[in-house]
Amino acid sequence: MSALQKLPAEVAAAFDGFAPKDKAVLMEVRMLIFEVARDDARVGVLEEALRWGDPAYLTQKRKTGSTIRLGVEKTSGAPAMFFNCKSTLVQEFRQLFEGTLTFSKNRAVLLGALDETTRDVLKLCILSALTYHLRK
Repeated sequence: MSALQKLPAEVAAAFDGFAPKDKAVLMEVRMLIFEVARDDARVGVLEEALRWGDPAYLTQKRKTGSTIRLGVEKTSGAPAMFFNCKSTLVQEFRQLFEGTLTFSKNRAVLLGALDETTRDVLKLCILSALTYHLRK
């Protein structure tokens, strides 16, 4: 069984707490996270855990990447990928993908229905987060 298929019970419970529409989007992003990690050897093995009660993904290799957390952004009510607000990730994404993605402050990328272009852009964002410390 691959890491993608094995959903830890506490993480599964967190996903079950999302509205069905939000859960579907967030589960699709979860799949993208594991796909990106699998396709880039620099990332290595991912840990899937809860952070602040939400599903979170972080590299097991120290000093490799920055945590990605999936949840619902409070102000907009939209599903979102959250990043460490002390990183420059969202600022970088905004410079590269303004008009393609929607952002919340320096903290999150807001998600809607994912088309092929959005999936490709999100994969780039995910790879940037999972290799953040390697680039610094």
